[in-house]
Amino acid sequence: MANTLLSIQVIPKTPGNENSYAYVDKAIEVIQRSGVKYQVHPLETTMEGELSDLLRIVQDMHEALIEAGSPSVISQIKIAHTPTGISMDTLTEKYRP
Repeated sequence: MANTLLSIQVIPKTPGNENSYAYVDKAIEVIQRSGVKYQVHPLETTMEGELSDLLRIVQDMHEALIEAGSPSVISQIKIAHTPTGISMDTLTEKYRP
């Protein structure tokens, strides 16, 4: 079982003040390629895995956005770390119909 949940909201600056959705899509692509379990929500994406792996993905996301032309990126991150294990399913199953 994974020991960390990490939720991230990327806020990329765009070169011409254009819509940032294309940059957010690129950030989500980095998560998809990583192979970790994740859920996309309207205002953030939550990943499940080992802390060091998830932090590496955050770094990869930032690098991908800079390479895509964003002059700067701010991320808001929430981390829940439990050495004995934690999962999105366990935390949210009581809310599912």
